[in-house]
Amino acid sequence: MASPALTHFLPRFGVAAAVAGVLSLAGCQSWNTQDTVPPSSGVQPLKGLAQNVSVRRNAMGMPLIESNSFHDALFTLGYVHASDRINQMVTLRLLAQGRLAEMSGAEVLDVDRLMRSVNLKKSADELYKASSPRIKRFFEVYARGVNAYLFRYRDKLPPDLAATGYKPEYWKPEDSALIFCLLNFGQSANLQEEINALVLAQKVGADKLAWLTPSYPDEPLPFAEAEKLKGIALNVPGLAQVSGAAERLSALNPLGITSASNLAIAPQRSRSGRSLLAADSHMQAWNYVQIRAPKYQAAGASIAGLPAIIQGFNGKVAWSLSAVNGDNQDLFLEKLKFQGNALYYLAGGKWQPAGVRNETFFVKGQRPIREAVYETRHGPLLNSGQGTTLGSGYGLALQMPDLKDDKSLDAFFDLSRAQNVEKASDASREIRAIALNMVFADASNIGWQVTGRFPNRREGQGLLPSPGWDGRYDWDGYADPMLHPYDQDPAQGWLGTANQRMITQGYGMQLSNSWHAPERGERMAQLASSGKQDSRSLIALQYDQGTTFAAKLKKMFEAPGMSQPLKKAIDALPEADRSKAREAYSRLLAFDGKLSAGSADAAIYELFLQESAKQIFLDKLGPSTSATWKAFVANGTLSYSAQAAHLLGEEDSPFWDDSRTAQKEDKPAILARSLAAAISAGETQLGADRKAWQWGKLHSYSWTNSSGQTIRGPLQMGGDHSTLNGGAYRWGQDFAVTDTPALRFIVDFGQSEPLMGVNSSGQSGNPASPNYANAIDPWLKGQYLSLPLQPQNFERSYGKTRLTLVPGK
Repeated sequence: MASPALTHFLPRFGVAAAVAGVLSLAGCQSWNTQDTVPPSSGVQPLKGLAQNVSVRRNAMGMPLIESNSFHDALFTLGYVHASDRINQMVTLRLLAQGRLAEMSGAEVLDVDRLMRSVNLKKSADELYKASSPRIKRFFEVYARGVNAYLFRYRDKLPPDLAATGYKPEYWKPEDSALIFCLLNFGQSANLQEEINALVLAQKVGADKLAWLTPSYPDEPLPFAEAEKLKGIALNVPGLAQVSGAAERLSALNPLGITSASNLAIAPQRSRSGRSLLAADSHMQAWNYVQIRAPKYQAAGASIAGLPAIIQGFNGKVAWSLSAVNGDNQDLFLEKLKFQGNALYYLAGGKWQPAGVRNETFFVKGQRPIREAVYETRHGPLLNSGQGTTLGSGYGLALQMPDLKDDKSLDAFFDLSRAQNVEKASDASREIRAIALNMVFADASNIGWQVTGRFPNRREGQGLLPSPGWDGRYDWDGYADPMLHPYDQDPAQGWLGTANQRMITQGYGMQLSNSWHAPERGERMAQLASSGKQDSRSLIALQYDQGTTFAAKLKKMFEAPGMSQPLKKAIDALPEADRSKAREAYSRLLAFDGKLSAGSADAAIYELFLQESAKQIFLDKLGPSTSATWKAFVANGTLSYSAQAAHLLGEEDSPFWDDSRTAQKEDKPAILARSLAAAISAGETQLGADRKAWQWGKLHSYSWTNSSGQTIRGPLQMGGDHSTLNGGAYRWGQDFAVTDTPALRFIVDFGQSEPLMGVNSSGQSGNPASPNYANAIDPWLKGQYLSLPLQPQNFERSYGKTRLTLVPGK
């Protein structure tokens, strides 16, 4: 059973040690976990402040920072972030630095190796160097606020962090740039897919690989892309280790690509005649904050470690983001050889010396380890370390955009101060370091802008790894930012994104081929286009669990070329399976597509999806414990899946034949088996009584803390990866929930106080805090909390109690 943990940003490793540490600390009479929670009232002197600052918190612990200067506000933001989420900040910094083993031991050394190869420190240095003196001052002041907390609470750290025995270093301004680069790296699509593609190609060969990597429902399969791997003996030393490390990294990095959506409603579609904006994100690292200072006010979602409100509302403009799934990372296979002690790689017909840097890993409880990381003209070799013998196979080089002369940090600050949609769009166009769908609204206008830096590939799509010795697949600069997709005030009266493909075929630049499935975007379009909208209808949209995929499945079943063959295939099944297949078939044809937790038809629908994945692919990609099967299942969660493509089409795919039987099967035969298997699986997992079947009994989740203890749950959950109120799981593996919405907010310009929000992960990451688990019920019930920006309304939301921070000596 999966769990969208309250402390999802904390490592899920070293659990036994962490628990033991907490217990031993709890056993000390001098230890009181409440001492680790900074006060929320009274007066507290802090060295570094110029004037007094007020911090009030609402019922959910969301802070309002009121200051007489913006610098003091940023200092206080650093202090507040550390007070609420110091464990997250420390963990993300170590993760980005490739130093997690210093806190958690050898079991995360593979992730550290991967991150040292990626070398985000270089990217962060470029980004910080390119930033304006203004932004550098902001980062410096913010770091001093973080350090004021670390100094005051150095002996009273949250119990889960204290249990690790790790003593956090003081925060540097560059550390915030590093967290931003980790966010940028996590929001870049396709690295994990390309690694998985190599694992799959080793099993099925380049000829069949295209069938497992569909681009999008209306696009041709990427046979030409797979051609570049033909004739290459895909011997990649250390591939299994790189694949495992990348998979673990995606599980540990709460700043990686997750589902998200944002929607802006124009005045003509609004009940009030004024715009609305709605956003949700499945990233667990968000928390809310509000700042009020001279010439600056904003409220919304922040990430501890970054001195900014990343998405929110400033009184004039609302802005939000979702992943555009931009593919700006490419893997290159490199031909290597050792000559003496030096490593060379082939480029342009000549052997070039590889760059080398030495990295030292300090591992908790062990002696330091020193390893070399090699680099080619494309980038670092991800399989450099881990005892890999290079020169006996291909190197695996990762190319990413550089961040030289990048003003993204300045642009985010300018965006938060924009006074209308036009200015917001101008500011966001300067965000080059991270690929996002930015959606904006002011009272009268709405807009959308794609941000990021996207490579111009000489040939190929970048969907699969490329031969690095062949210059045909190299990058040739980046796309002109003026080509980035955008829109403003469209005639349809709304703009929305849900990680789906946002551009038409043949668009003038390549954003990606790794889009999420289109169904969430389709459902959003259905709801946004139906009648007039207000904040209540947008809350209902964010909690909607309808899927458009069910109707597509029904259409496939009833298609002229499928209906009769499928019925014949069902009739040809053994008698016991025949009745089950007929039952599943009739229930699926009657299913309304609403994936509520209590629905029996939803359970049968999802059982069919799960079992069909095994019936179509397991014979050629299994067993289910193999690296090949895991790579296939993982790719189905990262973008539009091969299973969806096969269910809705691909009648001539070689995967329709069951290689374990003498006869040759076709699509109707495999679908008939899948229908019967769905009912059999339901009887096994839910019992014989169909009236007791419910989707939520298969599909539940819990909130857990960093030591794996359940705080709340298990709770039945509806939805799946294709619903706006998502509840993704791994097709072909199990029904464990892997991804749920966390932060949601709505800005309704028709109300006197437009901003309202909720965040399931809660404000605090400290288990001893009253704000650690207090947001679950409001999130479950859709009870959004108002975040007022007008001072006369502060007391109603935040009360009179305040913490006053004063300059310390």
